[in-house]
Amino acid sequence: MELKLTKPIVFFDLETTGVNVGKDRIVEICLFKVNVNNSTEITTQRINPTIPIPPEATAIHHITDEDVKDCPTFADVAKNVINFLCGCDLAGYNSNKFDIPLLMEEFLRLDIEFDIKNRRFVDVQNIFHKMEQRTLSAAYKFYCNETLENAHQSEADTLATFEILKAQLDKYEGVEFKDNNENVIVPIINDIQALHDFSFNSNSIDMAGYIVYNNKKVEVFNFGKHKGKPVTEVFTKEPSYYDWMMKSEFPLYTKKVITAIKLKGFNQKV
Repeated sequence: MELKLTKPIVFFDLETTGVNVGKDRIVEICLFKVNVNNSTEITTQRINPTIPIPPEATAIHHITDEDVKDCPTFADVAKNVINFLCGCDLAGYNSNKFDIPLLMEEFLRLDIEFDIKNRRFVDVQNIFHKMEQRTLSAAYKFYCNETLENAHQSEADTLATFEILKAQLDKYEGVEFKDNNENVIVPIINDIQALHDFSFNSNSIDMAGYIVYNNKKVEVFNFGKHKGKPVTEVFTKEPSYYDWMMKSEFPLYTKKVITAIKLKGFNQKV
């Protein structure tokens, strides 16, 4: 099933030096744009991460320091990436928790503002996990009945994700799904807003999931000793916790979020 689009959507995948959003770097990026008329554009770029690629990362994506030593850095390609993504929604596989936060980190390190407010995010993994509970290679086999060759190469993974979403639209069109509260919804329709609503965790404030809304729409911690506690309450009673977070390897966007919350709390007192 072809996508019904009101604006372009970019499927993308990152190969990286590791899985720590706060400190790891991109070593390869693939961007696959589907335009409103369903024409497509694709660009794949190796990136010099400027830090060593650990052997355990190379073992997964097979990209070595030697492979990228003469490649451009992210700073060299950031403008092109921003331009390619301009006016587009985003889609990927586990992209809401990993690829989007890490891409945002790379932009923030360069003091480039990457606006996410007017974008919708379709995470194909979330659709898959809600409906079938599998991994990417298994998803490709399950939905497309094909073996995913060259897994953990950004272009192969990106194109596989696009094909999986189209197959999901075919398979689940009109299928009812019950959420955790036994509310019946129809999750899979050929509409990017509906796919965003189904696959995006609207409770996550910082994308990486460290700060979330509780059921009262209050910002709370989603990790550590203060899990479930309001951020403003913790920062008021334990100011050093804010300082600790700012000095630790949390994503820059998470630090930006907690700073905004801290300032909001201060302004409310004033």
